[in-house]
Amino acid sequence: MNNSFIWRDVRLLPIVHNRVEFALEVRRQFDEFRPDAVTVEFPPTLKEKIIKAVERLPLLSVVFYEDSEGIFVYLPLEPTDPQVEAVRLATERGIPVHFIDRDTDDYPIDISSLPDSYAIKRIGHFLYCDAYLKTMPPSLLPDDILREKQMAYELQRLESSGQRIMHVGGLSHLPGILEMLERPQTRVIGRCRREGVGLAHLDAESSREVLSEMPFLMAAYERARNEGKLESLDRMELNSSLISLAEENYWKNSKERLTSVQRRILFKFARNYALVTGCLVPSFYQLIVAARGASEDNFAYEVWDKGSEYPWQTENPELPVLYLEGEDLYLDHKKIHFHRRIKSMRRRLVAVPVKKRKREKYPGEWKSK
Repeated sequence: MNNSFIWRDVRLLPIVHNRVEFALEVRRQFDEFRPDAVTVEFPPTLKEKIIKAVERLPLLSVVFYEDSEGIFVYLPLEPTDPQVEAVRLATERGIPVHFIDRDTDDYPIDISSLPDSYAIKRIGHFLYCDAYLKTMPPSLLPDDILREKQMAYELQRLESSGQRIMHVGGLSHLPGILEMLERPQTRVIGRCRREGVGLAHLDAESSREVLSEMPFLMAAYERARNEGKLESLDRMELNSSLISLAEENYWKNSKERLTSVQRRILFKFARNYALVTGCLVPSFYQLIVAARGASEDNFAYEVWDKGSEYPWQTENPELPVLYLEGEDLYLDHKKIHFHRRIKSMRRRLVAVPVKKRKREKYPGEWKSK
Protein backbone atom coordinates (compact mmCIF):
# COMPACT_ATOMS: atom_id res chain seq x y z
CA MET A 1 0.00 0.00 0.00
CA ASN A 2 1.34 3.43 -0.98
CA ASN A 3 1.44 5.54 2.16
CA SER A 4 2.69 8.82 0.71
CA PHE A 5 1.70 11.39 -1.90
CA ILE A 6 3.99 11.03 -4.91
CA TRP A 7 4.23 12.78 -8.27
CA ARG A 8 7.14 11.40 -10.30
CA ASP A 9 10.25 12.10 -8.17
CA VAL A 10 8.43 14.54 -5.91
CA ARG A 11 7.10 13.51 -2.52
CA LEU A 12 4.45 15.92 -1.27
CA LEU A 13 4.25 16.11 2.51
CA PRO A 14 1.04 17.98 3.44
CA ILE A 15 1.05 19.62 6.85
CA VAL A 16 -1.12 21.61 9.22
CA HIS A 17 0.84 24.73 10.10
CA ASN A 18 2.27 25.17 13.59
CA ARG A 19 1.35 21.70 14.86
CA VAL A 20 4.02 19.57 16.50
CA GLU A 21 2.65 16.25 15.22
CA PHE A 22 3.31 17.40 11.65
CA ALA A 23 6.80 18.62 12.56
CA LEU A 24 7.50 15.11 13.84
CA GLU A 25 6.18 13.68 10.56
CA VAL A 26 8.50 15.97 8.57
CA ARG A 27 11.41 14.54 10.49
CA ARG A 28 10.28 10.95 9.93
CA GLN A 29 9.68 11.32 6.19
CA PHE A 30 12.87 13.30 5.71
CA ASP A 31 14.91 10.37 7.04
CA GLU A 32 12.82 7.87 5.07
CA PHE A 33 12.83 9.63 1.68
CA ARG A 34 16.34 11.17 1.81
CA PRO A 35 15.60 14.04 -0.61
CA ASP A 36 18.15 15.80 -2.81
CA ALA A 37 16.30 19.09 -2.30
CA VAL A 38 13.47 20.45 -0.18
CA THR A 39 10.73 22.92 -1.13
CA VAL A 40 8.56 24.81 1.34
CA GLU A 41 5.46 26.97 1.20
CA PHE A 42 7.26 30.23 1.93
CA PRO A 43 7.74 32.98 -0.68
CA PRO A 44 11.31 33.53 -1.93
CA THR A 45 11.01 37.21 -1.00
CA LEU A 46 11.38 36.18 2.67
CA LYS A 47 14.01 33.47 2.22
CA GLU A 48 17.07 35.34 3.48
CA LYS A 49 15.44 36.39 6.76
CA ILE A 50 13.71 33.06 7.37
CA ILE A 51 16.97 31.16 6.91
CA LYS A 52 18.67 33.45 9.44
CA ALA A 53 15.77 32.98 11.85
CA VAL A 54 16.01 29.19 11.57
CA GLU A 55 19.76 29.31 12.15
CA ARG A 56 19.13 31.22 15.42
CA LEU A 57 16.91 28.49 16.87
CA PRO A 58 16.18 27.70 19.65
CA LEU A 59 16.14 31.50 20.09
CA LEU A 60 12.85 32.84 18.76
CA SER A 61 12.71 35.26 15.85
CA VAL A 62 10.05 37.19 13.98
CA VAL A 63 10.22 38.12 10.30
CA PHE A 64 8.27 41.30 9.64
CA TYR A 65 7.47 43.60 6.75
CA GLU A 66 5.03 46.30 5.68
CA ASP A 67 2.44 45.28 3.10
CA SER A 68 1.07 47.40 0.25
CA GLU A 69 -1.52 49.01 2.54
CA GLY A 70 1.03 50.01 5.18
CA ILE A 71 0.03 47.23 7.58
CA PHE A 72 2.85 45.43 9.37
CA VAL A 73 2.85 41.66 8.96
CA TYR A 74 4.61 39.52 11.57
CA LEU A 75 5.74 35.93 11.03
CA PRO A 76 7.06 34.22 14.19
CA LEU A 77 9.36 31.30 13.38
CA GLU A 78 8.58 28.49 15.82
CA PRO A 79 10.58 25.27 16.26
CA THR A 80 7.43 23.12 16.20
CA ASP A 81 6.23 24.47 12.84
CA PRO A 82 6.61 21.73 10.19
CA GLN A 83 7.98 24.11 7.56
CA VAL A 84 10.53 25.49 9.99
CA GLU A 85 11.60 21.93 10.82
CA ALA A 86 11.95 21.18 7.08
CA VAL A 87 14.15 24.25 6.52
CA ARG A 88 16.13 23.44 9.65
CA LEU A 89 16.80 19.85 8.61
CA ALA A 90 17.81 20.88 5.11
CA THR A 91 20.25 23.55 6.29
CA GLU A 92 21.74 21.27 8.95
CA ARG A 93 22.39 18.54 6.38
CA GLY A 94 23.58 20.77 3.57
CA ILE A 95 20.59 20.09 1.31
CA PRO A 96 19.25 22.87 -0.96
CA VAL A 97 15.97 24.37 0.18
CA HIS A 98 13.71 26.25 -2.23
CA PHE A 99 11.00 28.74 -1.24
CA ILE A 100 8.35 28.28 -3.93
CA ASP A 101 5.17 30.05 -2.78
CA ARG A 102 3.83 33.22 -4.38
CA ASP A 103 4.21 36.43 -2.35
CA THR A 104 0.62 37.54 -1.74
CA ASP A 105 -0.75 40.55 0.14
CA ASP A 106 -4.18 40.56 1.81
CA TYR A 107 -4.43 36.77 1.83
CA PRO A 108 -7.71 35.91 3.59
CA ILE A 109 -7.54 34.27 7.02
CA ASP A 110 -8.43 30.59 6.80
CA ILE A 111 -10.85 29.72 9.60
CA SER A 112 -11.83 26.29 8.29
CA SER A 113 -11.64 23.53 10.87
CA LEU A 114 -9.55 20.38 10.60
CA PRO A 115 -9.50 17.23 12.70
CA ASP A 116 -7.21 17.36 15.72
CA SER A 117 -3.62 16.85 14.56
CA TYR A 118 -3.15 14.39 17.44
CA ALA A 119 -5.12 11.91 15.30
CA ILE A 120 -2.02 11.18 13.24
CA LYS A 121 -0.43 9.67 16.37
CA ARG A 122 -3.13 7.00 16.18
CA ILE A 123 -4.11 6.56 12.51
CA GLY A 124 -0.98 7.85 10.80
CA HIS A 125 -0.20 10.85 8.62
CA PHE A 126 -1.30 9.33 5.30
CA LEU A 127 -4.80 8.30 6.40
CA TYR A 128 -5.35 11.72 8.01
CA CYS A 129 -4.39 13.59 4.85
CA ASP A 130 -6.03 11.12 2.47
CA ALA A 131 -9.35 11.59 4.25
CA TYR A 132 -9.01 15.35 3.66
CA LEU A 133 -8.08 14.79 0.01
CA LYS A 134 -11.17 12.61 -0.56
CA THR A 135 -13.44 15.13 1.16
CA MET A 136 -12.24 18.58 0.09
CA PRO A 137 -12.11 19.79 -3.54
CA PRO A 138 -9.42 22.22 -4.75
CA SER A 139 -9.90 25.79 -3.57
CA LEU A 140 -11.67 28.20 -5.91
CA LEU A 141 -10.23 31.35 -4.28
CA PRO A 142 -8.24 33.35 -6.86
CA ASP A 143 -5.28 33.79 -4.51
CA ASP A 144 -5.16 30.06 -3.80
CA ILE A 145 -5.29 29.20 -7.50
CA LEU A 146 -2.39 31.56 -8.26
CA ARG A 147 -0.33 30.25 -5.34
CA GLU A 148 -0.93 26.62 -6.26
CA LYS A 149 -0.12 27.25 -9.95
CA GLN A 150 3.16 28.87 -8.91
CA MET A 151 4.09 26.02 -6.56
CA ALA A 152 3.16 23.39 -9.17
CA TYR A 153 5.30 25.22 -11.76
CA GLU A 154 8.31 25.26 -9.42
CA LEU A 155 7.89 21.57 -8.56
CA GLN A 156 7.74 20.65 -12.25
CA ARG A 157 10.83 22.75 -12.96
CA LEU A 158 12.84 21.23 -10.12
CA GLU A 159 11.69 17.68 -10.88
CA SER A 160 12.94 18.00 -14.47
CA SER A 161 16.50 18.18 -13.11
CA GLY A 162 16.26 14.57 -11.97
CA GLN A 163 16.45 15.34 -8.26
CA ARG A 164 14.38 13.72 -5.55
CA ILE A 165 12.25 16.58 -4.22
CA MET A 166 10.41 16.71 -0.92
CA HIS A 167 7.72 19.39 -0.77
CA VAL A 168 6.39 20.53 2.61
CA GLY A 169 3.25 22.65 2.35
CA GLY A 170 -0.22 23.23 3.69
CA LEU A 171 -2.75 20.38 3.53
CA SER A 172 -5.41 22.73 2.14
CA HIS A 173 -3.32 23.20 -1.02
CA LEU A 174 -2.75 19.49 -1.66
CA PRO A 175 -5.87 18.90 -3.84
CA GLY A 176 -5.11 21.89 -6.06
CA ILE A 177 -1.39 21.18 -6.46
CA LEU A 178 -1.94 17.50 -7.29
CA GLU A 179 -4.46 18.49 -9.95
CA MET A 180 -2.20 21.17 -11.48
CA LEU A 181 0.84 18.88 -11.56
CA GLU A 182 -0.96 16.75 -14.16
CA ARG A 183 -0.63 19.45 -16.81
CA PRO A 184 2.25 21.81 -17.68
CA GLN A 185 2.31 25.06 -15.73
CA THR A 186 3.90 28.43 -16.40
CA ARG A 187 5.41 30.90 -13.98
CA VAL A 188 2.80 33.11 -12.33
CA ILE A 189 3.35 36.85 -12.49
CA GLY A 190 4.00 38.22 -9.03
CA ARG A 191 6.33 40.07 -6.70
CA CYS A 192 9.94 38.93 -7.02
CA ARG A 193 11.34 41.24 -4.37
CA ARG A 194 9.97 42.81 -1.21
CA GLU A 195 11.59 45.87 0.33
CA GLY A 196 11.91 46.43 4.06
CA VAL A 197 11.83 42.84 5.27
CA GLY A 198 13.22 42.75 8.79
CA LEU A 199 14.26 40.20 11.38
CA ALA A 200 13.82 40.70 15.11
CA HIS A 201 14.25 38.74 18.31
CA LEU A 202 10.96 37.97 20.06
CA ASP A 203 10.76 39.46 23.55
CA ALA A 204 10.54 36.88 26.35
CA GLU A 205 7.22 38.18 27.69
CA SER A 206 5.77 38.42 24.20
CA SER A 207 6.60 34.75 23.64
CA ARG A 208 4.05 33.95 26.34
CA GLU A 209 1.29 35.51 24.26
CA VAL A 210 1.85 35.08 20.54
CA LEU A 211 3.16 31.56 19.90
CA SER A 212 0.90 29.04 18.18
CA GLU A 213 1.82 26.00 20.24
CA MET A 214 2.16 25.98 24.02
CA PRO A 215 5.73 27.12 24.86
CA PHE A 216 6.04 24.24 27.36
CA LEU A 217 5.45 21.83 24.47
CA MET A 218 7.90 23.73 22.26
CA ALA A 219 10.58 23.43 24.93
CA ALA A 220 9.96 19.69 25.24
CA TYR A 221 10.24 19.36 21.45
CA GLU A 222 13.54 21.22 21.40
CA ARG A 223 15.01 19.09 24.18
CA ALA A 224 13.83 15.85 22.55
CA ARG A 225 15.28 17.01 19.23
CA ASN A 226 18.68 17.64 20.80
CA GLU A 227 18.63 14.29 22.61
CA GLY A 228 17.36 12.25 19.65
CA LYS A 229 14.15 11.29 21.47
CA LEU A 230 11.48 12.85 19.26
CA GLU A 231 9.70 9.53 18.71
CA SER A 232 8.61 9.48 22.36
CA LEU A 233 7.15 13.02 22.32
CA ASP A 234 3.43 12.97 23.07
CA ARG A 235 1.13 15.97 23.54
CA MET A 236 -1.17 14.18 25.99
CA GLU A 237 1.69 13.09 28.23
CA LEU A 238 3.14 16.61 28.19
CA ASN A 239 -0.19 18.04 29.35
CA SER A 240 -0.03 15.69 32.33
CA SER A 241 3.59 16.71 33.03
CA LEU A 242 2.58 20.37 32.96
CA ILE A 243 -0.13 19.81 35.56
CA SER A 244 2.33 17.97 37.82
CA LEU A 245 4.85 20.81 37.53
CA ALA A 246 2.13 23.38 38.25
CA GLU A 247 1.16 21.38 41.35
CA GLU A 248 4.72 21.65 42.67
CA ASN A 249 4.73 25.42 42.18
CA TYR A 250 1.25 25.69 43.68
CA TRP A 251 2.54 24.14 46.89
CA LYS A 252 5.69 26.27 46.85
CA ASN A 253 3.89 29.58 46.26
CA SER A 254 0.47 29.07 47.86
CA LYS A 255 1.10 26.25 50.36
CA GLU A 256 -1.84 24.30 48.98
CA ARG A 257 -2.10 20.95 47.22
CA LEU A 258 -4.56 19.43 44.79
CA THR A 259 -6.48 16.47 46.13
CA SER A 260 -6.74 13.29 44.09
CA VAL A 261 -10.41 14.12 43.50
CA GLN A 262 -9.55 17.59 42.17
CA ARG A 263 -6.93 16.12 39.86
CA ARG A 264 -9.41 13.58 38.51
CA ILE A 265 -12.00 16.30 37.97
CA LEU A 266 -9.44 18.47 36.19
CA PHE A 267 -8.50 15.83 33.64
CA LYS A 268 -12.09 14.74 33.09
CA PHE A 269 -13.23 18.34 32.63
CA ALA A 270 -10.36 19.05 30.21
CA ARG A 271 -11.05 15.87 28.23
CA ASN A 272 -14.76 16.60 27.90
CA TYR A 273 -14.08 20.24 26.99
CA ALA A 274 -11.77 19.04 24.21
CA LEU A 275 -14.30 16.52 22.91
CA VAL A 276 -17.19 18.99 22.68
CA THR A 277 -14.96 21.28 20.60
CA GLY A 278 -14.00 18.46 18.24
CA CYS A 279 -10.54 17.83 19.67
CA LEU A 280 -8.86 14.71 21.03
CA VAL A 281 -6.47 16.47 23.41
CA PRO A 282 -7.17 19.61 25.48
CA SER A 283 -5.59 22.82 24.27
CA PHE A 284 -3.53 25.03 26.58
CA TYR A 285 -6.52 27.30 27.10
CA GLN A 286 -8.76 24.35 27.95
CA LEU A 287 -6.21 23.09 30.49
CA ILE A 288 -6.22 26.48 32.21
CA VAL A 289 -10.02 26.59 32.34
CA ALA A 290 -10.09 23.05 33.73
CA ALA A 291 -7.45 23.95 36.33
CA ARG A 292 -9.53 26.89 37.48
CA GLY A 293 -12.70 24.80 37.59
CA ALA A 294 -11.12 21.96 39.55
CA SER A 295 -9.18 24.23 41.92
CA GLU A 296 -9.00 28.04 41.89
CA ASP A 297 -7.25 30.98 40.23
CA ASN A 298 -3.89 30.57 41.94
CA PHE A 299 -3.50 27.06 40.58
CA ALA A 300 -4.76 28.11 37.13
CA TYR A 301 -2.11 30.83 37.18
CA GLU A 302 0.62 28.27 37.90
CA VAL A 303 -0.55 26.21 34.91
CA TRP A 304 -0.42 29.30 32.70
CA ASP A 305 2.92 30.46 34.11
CA LYS A 306 4.76 27.19 33.46
CA GLY A 307 2.92 26.38 30.24
CA SER A 308 3.73 29.74 28.67
CA GLU A 309 7.40 29.75 29.70
CA TYR A 310 9.93 29.35 26.89
CA PRO A 311 13.37 28.71 28.43
CA TRP A 312 15.69 29.80 25.61
CA GLN A 313 16.14 33.53 26.10
CA THR A 314 19.07 35.90 25.85
CA GLU A 315 20.06 39.36 27.06
CA ASN A 316 22.15 39.96 23.93
CA PRO A 317 20.12 38.85 20.90
CA GLU A 318 22.23 40.88 18.43
CA LEU A 319 18.96 41.84 16.75
CA PRO A 320 16.26 44.41 17.40
CA VAL A 321 13.87 43.12 20.06
CA LEU A 322 10.23 42.94 19.01
CA TYR A 323 7.48 43.37 21.59
CA LEU A 324 4.16 41.89 20.49
CA GLU A 325 1.64 42.52 23.23
CA GLY A 326 -1.94 43.57 23.93
CA GLU A 327 -3.86 44.99 26.86
CA ASP A 328 -5.33 41.56 27.51
CA LEU A 329 -4.04 38.03 27.20
CA TYR A 330 -5.63 35.74 24.63
CA LEU A 331 -5.42 31.98 24.17
CA ASP A 332 -7.34 30.27 21.37
CA HIS A 333 -8.74 33.79 20.73
CA LYS A 334 -10.39 33.73 24.18
CA LYS A 335 -9.62 36.26 26.88
CA ILE A 336 -8.47 35.06 30.30
CA HIS A 337 -7.93 36.93 33.55
CA PHE A 338 -6.51 35.73 36.86
CA HIS A 339 -7.81 37.02 40.19
CA ARG A 340 -5.09 35.69 42.45
CA ARG A 341 -5.34 35.49 46.22
CA ILE A 342 -2.31 36.73 48.16
CA LYS A 343 -1.67 33.99 50.69
CA SER A 344 1.94 34.45 51.67
CA MET A 345 3.58 37.33 53.50
CA ARG A 346 6.59 36.83 51.30
CA ARG A 347 4.71 38.75 48.62
CA ARG A 348 5.09 42.52 48.62
CA LEU A 349 1.79 44.12 49.67
CA VAL A 350 2.70 47.76 48.97
CA ALA A 351 2.11 48.93 45.44
CA VAL A 352 5.23 50.36 43.87
CA PRO A 353 4.57 53.15 41.35
CA VAL A 354 6.32 52.35 38.12
CA LYS A 355 6.27 54.53 35.06
CA LYS A 356 5.59 52.29 32.08
CA ARG A 357 8.27 52.75 29.45
CA LYS A 358 7.04 53.42 25.95
CA ARG A 359 8.10 50.86 23.38
CA GLU A 360 8.33 50.86 19.61
CA LYS A 361 5.49 49.07 17.85
CA TYR A 362 8.12 47.63 15.50
CA PRO A 363 11.94 47.87 15.35
CA GLY A 364 13.09 51.18 13.88
CA GLU A 365 9.71 52.96 14.21
CA TRP A 366 11.19 55.96 16.01
CA LYS A 367 14.15 56.26 13.64
CA SER A 368 11.77 56.73 10.72
CA LYS A 369 10.06 59.71 12.40
